[in-house]
Amino acid sequence: MHQSLAHLQRRSELLAALRLFFFEHDFVEVETPLLAPEVIPELHIDPIAVEAAWLQASPELHMKRLVAAGMPAIFQITRSFRAGERGALHNPEFTIVEWYRTGDDMHAGMKLLDQLCQAILNTPVASQTTYGAAFSQHAGICPHTSSADQLATRAKELRLDIPDNMQVDDRDEWLNLLLATQVEPRLGQTAPEIVYDYPASQAALAKVERREDGIKVARRFELYASGIELANGYDELTDAAELRLRLTQVNAARQAEGRPALPLPESLLEAMQQGLPNCSGCALGFDRLAMLALGTDTIAEARAFY
Repeated sequence: MHQSLAHLQRRSELLAALRLFFFEHDFVEVETPLLAPEVIPELHIDPIAVEAAWLQASPELHMKRLVAAGMPAIFQITRSFRAGERGALHNPEFTIVEWYRTGDDMHAGMKLLDQLCQAILNTPVASQTTYGAAFSQHAGICPHTSSADQLATRAKELRLDIPDNMQVDDRDEWLNLLLATQVEPRLGQTAPEIVYDYPASQAALAKVERREDGIKVARRFELYASGIELANGYDELTDAAELRLRLTQVNAARQAEGRPALPLPESLLEAMQQGLPNCSGCALGFDRLAMLALGTDTIAEARAFY
């Protein structure tokens, strides 16, 4: 065991507070499979295979099917699994809190996430910062208009440790390096901070829109506290054809890196084809939330077993 009994008690209180928050906001708690024959392919996440099925990296696939079936506001506190992730902030098995509410756009989703953070951690109101503004302030470069060469030059000017296997012509790789080393550690230091309007190339399962300045951005948002990412949310993509295209591209990118393609979530794609209403969804890492609430340095100290 890594926790004191007092830590276990506090973790239990946090779980109870989360459930109370969602019940007070008229959400219904649901349960979905941990093991399923299909997954949502992601470039940087590897699911764990068990015989002819996969341990789910998040409950997203099945929760969206419930939303498409007519459930307007749902949440879940469950286990998720990701291969090869272990460290101060990662474990192959972890506790995730995920929720969806129909009728919400990105800004409504950000507001709900902020309210949850205030209720659970007793924090002040979160600040809101665009991805572009965060990069300009902390990395001194525009992430939307800079080329891969310009991002690489900036990384070298900042004397960053550049991985040997870096794909030098991949803008997103350079953005991720700058984000992890220059931007994220400086976010949410005095109060929680929500970053939004990510590059369109990093939309994942979020809608994309063109802003008034002509830049295309993903309607995606992330919550940071003390330099730690706590939650990732979307104004959810509802177009099944667009999702199929994106997931096919993810599989192609995985294969280009020498990693296997993953089965497409045909059940979700079919449900979306029938009609997924406009909604916002969000996933929160509960172990990280507990770590911050307890004032520990690693999630191992915020769990009974690690």
